[in-house]
Amino acid sequence: MNNRLYGNLIFELSKEGRKGYSLPKNHFGSYEIPAEMKRAEEAQLPECDELTVVRHYTNLSNNNFGVDTGFYPLGSCTMKYNPKINEEMAALPQFQNLHPEQPVETVRGAQALVTLLEKSLCALTGLAHFTFKPYAGAHGELTGLMTIDNYHRSRGDMARKKVIVPDSAHGTNPASAAVCGLEIVEVKSLANGQVDFEDLQRLVAEQGTEIAAMMMTNPNTLGLFETRIPEIAQLIHDCGGLMYYDGANLNPMLGACRPGDMGFDVMHINLHKTFSTPHGGGGPGAGPVGVREGLQDCFPFVSPYQGNYGVMMRAYAYILSLGREHVKEVGPLATLNANYIKESLKDVYELPINTICCHEFVFDGLKDKSTGVTTMDVAKRLLDYGYHAPTIYFPLLFHESLMIEPTENESKETLDGFIAVMRQIAEEAKTDPELVKGAPHDTPIGRVDDVLAAKHPVTTYRQLQAENV
Repeated sequence: MNNRLYGNLIFELSKEGRKGYSLPKNHFGSYEIPAEMKRAEEAQLPECDELTVVRHYTNLSNNNFGVDTGFYPLGSCTMKYNPKINEEMAALPQFQNLHPEQPVETVRGAQALVTLLEKSLCALTGLAHFTFKPYAGAHGELTGLMTIDNYHRSRGDMARKKVIVPDSAHGTNPASAAVCGLEIVEVKSLANGQVDFEDLQRLVAEQGTEIAAMMMTNPNTLGLFETRIPEIAQLIHDCGGLMYYDGANLNPMLGACRPGDMGFDVMHINLHKTFSTPHGGGGPGAGPVGVREGLQDCFPFVSPYQGNYGVMMRAYAYILSLGREHVKEVGPLATLNANYIKESLKDVYELPINTICCHEFVFDGLKDKSTGVTTMDVAKRLLDYGYHAPTIYFPLLFHESLMIEPTENESKETLDGFIAVMRQIAEEAKTDPELVKGAPHDTPIGRVDDVLAAKHPVTTYRQLQAENV
């Protein structure tokens, strides 16, 4: 765009002496600020009129992409529509204006909502108790592992310090185990994407007395249902370990089966994924942890408060909106949408595991490798067509991974539009590969140096000297 207000930083729009505000009259008197708390020089704040500020930030907001503006097929992170009724309920002043330190007798309604949400989650997961203290999914993972560690300690079994993690697992699994002071033991996957049961048997035979738990996602990171999960759970339980369920992929399970019935003892739920609360941008999150009967006394102290209460409210509103009957349709519809896209594109994109998937699936780049067009190129070209790119280069099992996860909310028309664009990009890769390799072409900025941005991020504005401009 040529609009100067769109492309410039707010600091660059600043003109000395311009004001867009007026402060109220001082009713508090004058107080001396200690010298050690004063700035050495005045803060470099932009000086802009109100209209410039409004236009600048409105234009920036129009450039933001979200579920409300377009299709967001981000694999491994369920990015579903957030119904507006959820926001209306969370905005009720009786809830929104609560303070975490106010007397208990004044928050009985809020406490009742937490109790009702717990009952709902127990019914949906097959577990007996939940704690809502964790503030995000990763915090929930850590809380769940600490619960497992506390369980073994309570029995005097101090040797159990190893956690089995599949090689296809989410990266947070080994990270959470390490933060908890546990050792990660990797179990291999078979060519069909499922856990290698024989390799697992070998690990348990060699290290069974040291195994604290096995962490799994079912369906797994490839979007495939682990068909031998009862045998896996039995094997881990027989050696004295517990089963931990990563709730990142819970969405396709709603209405189909429950982790507790599969043999899992502990799990976390990403309320901001499965239960439609706002997701992305660093928060807010919520990662309640559920356990089977008998483990509730092993919950660790991770917070004096009930997590992000507004997220919990939104999740409960979502559950009530769907009701007992329609919540059962979530998983089957998400699975249907994923398989529809997969089957519609597998003739032009490489499908390394050609089988029925659950909520997500993984391509290994374009089928025609001779074009030199990579998964990164495909993802960048999607931006020109107005779609958010799927997750790319994850999982690490395939060289050119492209993970797609439509949710149950998306219509057939939306899916057909996405399929048509993906096919168009595949055709462009053959006829004009440089067009795809140079994408995106219609965004405010082109490709950035991701490594440089990660290693040397510029997080503050510094006024450039005239000679450097």
